Amino acid sequence: MKVLLAVGVAATALTAFPADARHITGNMTCAHWRHGTCMAWRPRYNVGYMFGPSYSYVDVDTLPGPVVTRYHLGPRFRYVNENGYVYVVNPRSYRVIRVIAPM
Repeated sequence: MKVLLAVGVAATALTAFPADARHITGNMTCAHWRHGTCMAWRPRYNVGYMFGPSYSYVDVDTLPGPVVTRYHLGPRFRYVNENGYVYVVNPRSYRVIRVIAPM
């Protein structure tokens, strides 16, 4: 009886969390997993990520006004605005140099 119970518990445990449970969702990825559940999210692109010259950047005028004012953003850099995050990109290397979280 105990063996049958142990096999049932093991089968339940193995099927409770499918193998593809840890995946990237949109522009966010999990920063901390606990018992198969994401506890903290982070932006998908970090400092150092390279967008490349053909990426569709946005102009500083299209960014939210409070973000531009608070972080002193200007026309010297390129910007990517996704999921509320603003990525400041170096125009020469096309690498992210700063990630600004949503306000």
